[in-house]
Amino acid sequence: MKKVFIIGAGGVSSVTVQKMAMLKDDFNQIILASRTIKKCKVIKDLLKRKFNMDICIEELDADNTNEIVKLLKKYKPDIVLNLALPYQDLTIMEACLNEKVNYLDTANYEPKNEAKFEYKWQWDLHTNFTKKGIMALLGCGFDPGVTNIYTAYAKKYLLDKIEYLDILDCNGGDHGQPFATNFNPEINIREITAKSKHFDNGEWKIGEPLNKKINFNFPEIGFRNMYLMYHEELESLIKNFPEIKRARFWMTFGDDYLNYLNVLKNVGMTSINPIDYNGTKIIPLKLLKRILPDPGSLGKLTKGKTCIGNILTGLKNNKEKTYYIYNICNHTKCYKEVGSQAVSYTTGVPAMIGCMLILKKIWYRHGVWNVEQFDPDPFMKYLNIHGLPHHLVELKNKIEF
Repeated sequence: MKKVFIIGAGGVSSVTVQKMAMLKDDFNQIILASRTIKKCKVIKDLLKRKFNMDICIEELDADNTNEIVKLLKKYKPDIVLNLALPYQDLTIMEACLNEKVNYLDTANYEPKNEAKFEYKWQWDLHTNFTKKGIMALLGCGFDPGVTNIYTAYAKKYLLDKIEYLDILDCNGGDHGQPFATNFNPEINIREITAKSKHFDNGEWKIGEPLNKKINFNFPEIGFRNMYLMYHEELESLIKNFPEIKRARFWMTFGDDYLNYLNVLKNVGMTSINPIDYNGTKIIPLKLLKRILPDPGSLGKLTKGKTCIGNILTGLKNNKEKTYYIYNICNHTKCYKEVGSQAVSYTTGVPAMIGCMLILKKIWYRHGVWNVEQFDPDPFMKYLNIHGLPHHLVELKNKIEF
């Protein structure tokens, strides 16, 4: 019997657990744990009603390694799927090391008191995971995750050498709210208000947040303004594909969204530095998170599509080629299938696939790894089967922007 221990009970977790429930032969037993047991209960009741599947639920503070260890001893799972906050990656990984349990997450570690996310802290655990005879798979969502897989696929089949990589993330959906984020507001806002950063000719180039804008025509969506920003998969991709000369990440934002964000930033509401309010220390961004709409509530409201993919230029048989690999995901269809908008869907499905590949030992290697270090074929196969098919276009010319 294969047991999966899932930490986190938000929108992504709901998608992932439902997708696992559709594959009962591969996921025999699911344990769901969260700081908020009510959220676990909602998902548990949904699975019972929709799939006639029973899961175990637990209350858990994922900041506390000892609490995690206690539950791992109780259930003895085959893998821990971390869908909690990126602040908790290291405490969960330490618990996995203690109990010799495989690990998977969708976002790299970030300290609470500094908006700095990088893989170094997790990569430093590679030797420990190897010695324990277990595996950790990092960044197995969409971006990071599928975008890494697209890069590995391009290297295997399309290009002998990848020289230029641009990752484009467009959410063309509309939820009708004045201002709301499509996933955890605290993490989302920390990410997009950070300095931009991209790799160019052997060094990282740092810029002001959302300072570079390009108007791009996205398939099935149309023209949208996309902005240069930093995203964690760039760090692993330039490491694992060292021939890359330039790697960039772009994300779309509407003018209204940026206007609201700039006002909030200017009045200090996006700050992560504590302030004193009547003798109580309050972090403005955490307060803002409580005020903004819950991303999980946006599913039934959101219409439109997402388009996320890679434009890659390089050499094939000494000739320059450019390819665009992307996925289109429909918010309405996602809600109809799993009660979620496409942003949660595009993260939750790859997380399920990663777990399945590890449990089946299709992907299995002791140590700490990123997804692009494995054969992309089985992952691409399961993406097509489980709701995230890809499109591949050869472009006539290298895209210059």
